[in-house]
Amino acid sequence: MSNNGHFEIPKEMRSMAEASFDQARKAFEKFLSTAQHTAGSIEERGATVRAGAKDMGTTAFSYAEKNVQASLDYAQSLLHAKDLPEMMRLHGEYVQTQMCSLAGQASEMGQIFGRTAMEAARPRN
Repeated sequence: MSNNGHFEIPKEMRSMAEASFDQARKAFEKFLSTAQHTAGSIEERGATVRAGAKDMGTTAFSYAEKNVQASLDYAQSLLHAKDLPEMMRLHGEYVQTQMCSLAGQASEMGQIFGRTAMEAARPRN
């Protein structure tokens, strides 16, 4: 107690409280800084993933277009076939060509997906 009858906080206690408050403020500021950095990183990764998804969508649409065109071409060639052996030959060619095409398409889509995943997982500085 002070001379005037009021309770006073001892200087040592006040100093400890101020030091604790300063530490808490610094910890909070560091937390905010880290949170802002993380949010920015998530935005960057989101942009990377969106760009990859757009690339995959564009590529998939292109493949669908090519595959439908190949199917229409095949159907048209069947209409002009002279006999069953020619139809069987055309069918074999179509299946073989489409299997190679689909394998290549699947490989390219896998590469796009892999690049996107690697880019999104890459540490940001």
